[in-house]
Parts: sequence; structure tokens; C-alpha cells
Amino acid sequence: MKTFSATPADIEKKWILIDAEGVVLGRLASIVAARLRGKHKATFTPNMDMGDNVIIINADKVQLTGNKRDAKIYYRHTGYPGGIRSRTARQILEGRHPERVVEKAVQRMLPKNRLSRKLMTNLRIYAGAEHPHAAQNPEVLDVKSLNPKNTRS
Repeated sequence: MKTFSATPADIEKKWILIDAEGVVLGRLASIVAARLRGKHKATFTPNMDMGDNVIIINADKVQLTGNKRDAKIYYRHTGYPGGIRSRTARQILEGRHPERVVEKAVQRMLPKNRLSRKLMTNLRIYAGAEHPHAAQNPEVLDVKSLNPKNTRS
């Protein structure tokens, strides 16, 4: 039996819509990362962009368990000596770009290589409920119903 290896002609991409309201951040990110990578497909090939296009709405209403909203710290560096900067998850979620919390969670669950940078272009995240991708007819993936632990009230 020969191992199947997908070619670009074999790839079929779908559009998936996920509502992040009330969903736990880490559980959402792991489901989205697997969808972007294409691991849910039987024809998964590790070196190809097999995944679907994912649209996440209501990213500002994502939940964090425990004390992570205040204790989880995101670091960045300016490039200058002593230029480390930090912000908590609460500051980012209440700031101008709350979708960056979800973006970083998904990005850090993908492998660190050229393919993952290509996969991140298939992810669209919006803080509110509106998105401009209605023409693609995205399928709705209800993450809340997959597992009762995926939500927090």
C-alpha cells in the first residue's frame, strides 16, 4: 500500500465561520489551528496547505479560565536595550485590537516555519459580529456544542 501524498490539484478548501462568544480561548485556538492545518481531513499532508479558511467573529467576547485575564502577560520587545514591553490579556481585550489575543493563541499552536506563516493568511478574526465574507457562504462550526468544557458563562 502506498502512502497518499496530496498535490495542489487535490486540495479542496472550505470557509468555516466560528462564533467565539463565551468560548474558552485555548480550546478555540486548538480547534482553529487544526482546521487551518487541515488535520481534520483524511488526505492530510504535512508539507501542504490543506486547511480551510477560518473566520472568527466576536473575538472580544472570548473567555479565559481562572485568573488568566489578569495574570496572563503578553511580551514584546522594541529592539532597543531594555526595551521589553508587557500587557495583560485584560488590557489587550479592552483595548483597540482585542482580536490579537485569539490571533496569538492560534499562531503559537502552529509550527514555527514558512508554512505556518502561509496558514495564518487563511485566518480572519473580527472583534464584532460583522464580517465581510458573506459571499463565500461559510459553514458555521458550533464550537460550543463540540464539548461542554468549551464554554464558560
